[in-house]
Amino acid sequence: MNGLVEGFVVSLWLKEKFASLLEEKGLPIGLLTFQDIQECGYVKDTGFVWLRHKKKRELCKFEDVVLSYDAEITAYFEPKKIKNLTGVKAKEFLIWITLTDIYVDQSSSITFKKNLVALSKSFPVSVFNV
Repeated sequence: MNGLVEGFVVSLWLKEKFASLLEEKGLPIGLLTFQDIQECGYVKDTGFVWLRHKKKRELCKFEDVVLSYDAEITAYFEPKKIKNLTGVKAKEFLIWITLTDIYVDQSSSITFKKNLVALSKSFPVSVFNV
């Protein structure tokens, strides 16, 4: 029984730490999935972040867009930005597209930049607030 309780506490602690990091960087808490986090880390000097989950997840988030999160996600966090994102894809109109950058602007909208040149889509930040 102790192992289960410790696992739960560690998982809860990781979720709280990662949520705190997102808030500190001016990013909405619901932007990345916290479900089944096994490990996460942050290198403050470079902004490098990694998240490891038990398994890959697909979540329908908004406006007919499905987000897919790999078991491992990496990125570089900056204030109101996520750059060089790996492990996150968006499906819209039956096509999966890898997301590479995410920006929050002053008008309270969030923009997803895709790996193809000049493709981006914006949504209200409120969609990602938990």
